[in-house]
Amino acid sequence: MGLKIGLGAAALVAAIFVVIIASVATITPVIANTSTTSSLTCTTTDTAPADGKPKHSVPGYGPEQLHNAALIIGVGKQLHIPVKGWVVAIATAIQESGLRNLEYGDRDSLGLFQQRPSMGWGTRNQITTPTYAATQFYRHLKATPGWQHMSVNDAAQAVQRSGTPNAYAQHEKTAHTVVAAVSGSRCTSTPTTGTGACANIQAPTPAAMAAINYACGQRGLPYVWGGNGPEHGDTGFDCSGLTQAAYHAAGINLPRTARAQHDTGHPVPPGQPLLPGDLVYYGNDTNIHHVGLYLGNRKMINAPDYRQPVQISPYRHPGDDYYGASRPSK
Repeated sequence: MGLKIGLGAAALVAAIFVVIIASVATITPVIANTSTTSSLTCTTTDTAPADGKPKHSVPGYGPEQLHNAALIIGVGKQLHIPVKGWVVAIATAIQESGLRNLEYGDRDSLGLFQQRPSMGWGTRNQITTPTYAATQFYRHLKATPGWQHMSVNDAAQAVQRSGTPNAYAQHEKTAHTVVAAVSGSRCTSTPTTGTGACANIQAPTPAAMAAINYACGQRGLPYVWGGNGPEHGDTGFDCSGLTQAAYHAAGINLPRTARAQHDTGHPVPPGQPLLPGDLVYYGNDTNIHHVGLYLGNRKMINAPDYRQPVQISPYRHPGDDYYGASRPSK
C-alpha cells in the first residue's frame, strides 16, 4: 500500500467561543452545509484594566494552563458535551496535571488527564496530544450510565478510577471558574483554507474530528503491512489499518481494505472541495493500493510505506495516481 498523493482545498468551520486571558486562541468548530472555511479569533469581552491584568484571569493559572482548558472545552463543544461535562473534565485535569500536558506521571501516566498506555488509553503520542486526550476522556464519560446525574467528583472518578477517589470534589469550584473564564468571548470569523496540521484541527463533524484526533496521535508509529496498531498488538499500521482504526475511534466501522473503504463510503464528486476527515484514495479501477485521511490545506495523514512512519504528507504530487475521495458517515 505505497504512497501516492492528491489535490484539494477547503474545510468547514464556524463558531466556538473560547478565550484565554489576554492571549488569543484559535479553535475550529463544527458547522454544516457551507462551502467556506473560517478560523475563529476569540478575545475577552472586557478590556484589561490599567495594571494590564485581564479581568478574566484565574488565580494560580497561567496562559498555558488556560490554553489547555480552552482546548478541552473546545473538544467538548464539538462533541456536543453539555457544560457539566466540561466542568467534570476541567476538574479532572486540575487534579491530575494542574492543567499541564505532562510528559511524566505515576508509573506510565501522561498528559492532561494522566492517562496510561498500559490501561488502553492510547499510545504515548496520543495521550500527550491534548485534543486526543480530551476526546478520549469525553468518550469514556459519555459511556458512563447516568453521569449527568452524578456529582462532579463521582463522574470524574467513574472515568479515571483513581486511587484517591474523592480528590476531584475539591476542584469543582475552580473548574466552574475556569470554564467561565475560557468559554465566554467575542469571536470574529476569518476565511481560511485550513492548516492541514494536527495542532489546529478543522473538522466538519464530531466524527471527522475524532478520527483526525486519533490518527494524529499515531504519528511516528512504523508502517507495518497488515498492521492494526498497538491496541491490537501490532507496532504500527498499514494505510487502511490506520484509517479503519481512526474511524473506529469515531464510532464508525469501516471495512479493512482501501478498496472496500472506497466502495462503502459516500463518494465526493470530482471537483467538489475536500473536507478534513475525507478519505483519499490512490490507484485505478482494478487496484486501489493506498488511502489517507485528509486534513485540509492539501495535506493528509497516512501510513505511507515501509521505512516511513505515520506522518503528515502532501496529498497530491506530480505523476501520482489519485483516484478519488469518500466521506465516511454513520
